[in-house]
Amino acid sequence: TAKSGKLGTEIKAHEKEVAKYQSALDKATEIRMKELAEFNGEEKDLIASIASLKSALEVLQKHQGSFVQMPKAHINSIAKAIDACVKKHSSLMQGVFTRREKKAMTAFIENAAAPSSDGSYSPASGQIFGILKQMMETFETNWSDSQKNELNKQQSYDGVKKTKTAEIEAGQKQIDKKTKELAD
Repeated sequence: TAKSGKLGTEIKAHEKEVAKYQSALDKATEIRMKELAEFNGEEKDLIASIASLKSALEVLQKHQGSFVQMPKAHINSIAKAIDACVKKHSSLMQGVFTRREKKAMTAFIENAAAPSSDGSYSPASGQIFGILKQMMETFETNWSDSQKNELNKQQSYDGVKKTKTAEIEAGQKQIDKKTKELAD
């Protein structure tokens, strides 16, 4: 009777342990899924922004880096691409541009379709071209860093999952062993 009581208590203790390990694994899985969803959303935004900037750079390169010969529709699309990228990724843009570059970018966005009196566009096309390249490089670097960070998070999760799964299996073996002893 004493041994039966002891085994019953040990089985309950192991069941609590297994439940605790399963709960920890479930919570880690839930957190991991949220992190993965966030990463996928950020990655999607970055890829779209990079593609937008690449097409803007291609349009600008086709016109030898000058807005003078470029149709207003192309200039407007470049301005919209810059504006969308800056608004969507404002946190990435902090500290990337000088005040002068920010002013040039803002002026370009605000006055994209309006040429100055001499027919040229202010700010200079070359400066906007440089800003576009710098933005694209920043986004590509951030994307690469995000992917590395995501890989590290996945590896950490895999380690936690492996450990918790092993603990659950060990606890379940103890439950089975003690249940068999109790039955015997």
